[in-house]
Amino acid sequence: MNIRPLELDAPAEQVARWDRFVHDCPEATFFHRAAWRTVLARTFGQPTHYLFAESGGEIRGVLPLARQKSLLLGDALISTPFCVYGGVAAAEPAARAALEQAAIELAARLGVAHLEFRNLAPRRDDWVRRTSHATFRKPISADAGENLLAIPRKQRAEVRKGIERGLTATASLEPGRCWELYATSVHRHGTPVYARRYFDDLARAFGNDCEFYFAHRDGRAVASLLNFYFRDEVLPYYAGSDGSGRDGEVHPFMYWSLMNHAATRGARLFDFGRSPADSGGYAFKKNFGFEPQPLAYEYRLVRGSHVPDTDPKSPRYAMFVNVWRRLPRALANAAGPWLARQIG
Repeated sequence: MNIRPLELDAPAEQVARWDRFVHDCPEATFFHRAAWRTVLARTFGQPTHYLFAESGGEIRGVLPLARQKSLLLGDALISTPFCVYGGVAAAEPAARAALEQAAIELAARLGVAHLEFRNLAPRRDDWVRRTSHATFRKPISADAGENLLAIPRKQRAEVRKGIERGLTATASLEPGRCWELYATSVHRHGTPVYARRYFDDLARAFGNDCEFYFAHRDGRAVASLLNFYFRDEVLPYYAGSDGSGRDGEVHPFMYWSLMNHAATRGARLFDFGRSPADSGGYAFKKNFGFEPQPLAYEYRLVRGSHVPDTDPKSPRYAMFVNVWRRLPRALANAAGPWLARQIG
């Protein structure tokens, strides 16, 4: 089993081999795709270390890694920063073991504080594991009525309100408008915003598999989603809204509309993404009919003595949120991209 790197300037044929394996491997996710290495390197300036295990001339496993040096979370080798899933995707145990060992050795050579795998399922009982986040995934139907009936009664009533009030939803090639609504929303919630160019870079990296989706009221966009598509899955990843009153029905209507729209593109699984346990997002997704599936984020300490505190409900995060949401919007937009890079 040979371990080889996928460099930023790798030949197109090698990149295509990586992506074919990712598409066919049940363990792989959208966040294992090769184009993420260009986004991480060029948008965030992070050194990437994409490794694949090869045997008999065939790829048998992949491991996307990037080094993140953060004032908040320390110096780490992560699979993968700014992504909710990561870790090894392999076709056989030998490939998994070889890639894990290669990552441990790389982390030691780089001298990072810790190595982090963002696994969907537990893999290493001998590493530190945190399950403070959950993901929410559920099948969707090609029939809009069935998707509506699958939503619990209270949220279904909000969707119906949106329909009655004339809300509409459509995909549009407007990364700038999508980012504006996202930036407005995250400032309202006390979270640093990513740089405007990030949305452009994602569209450039993933083409038609990166989509900008909008909910409209009276012809005006009032909410947005940046969606990813992978195999038969749709992943609404970044959401935003202008918060201009009567918002209760906007997001339920927009997500239901996305289910129907994505189904026309062939999607049959709706990935609602991760949320911290007992958070507002966690409750919203449960109330929308999705069951939480705990994520297994696993850490191997290298030079560090403990794993970083990433609990958004901790007192220091609560204090930060309260301060950040009071900043003038222009200042938050200017300083946010630098701080967002520290969180990942």
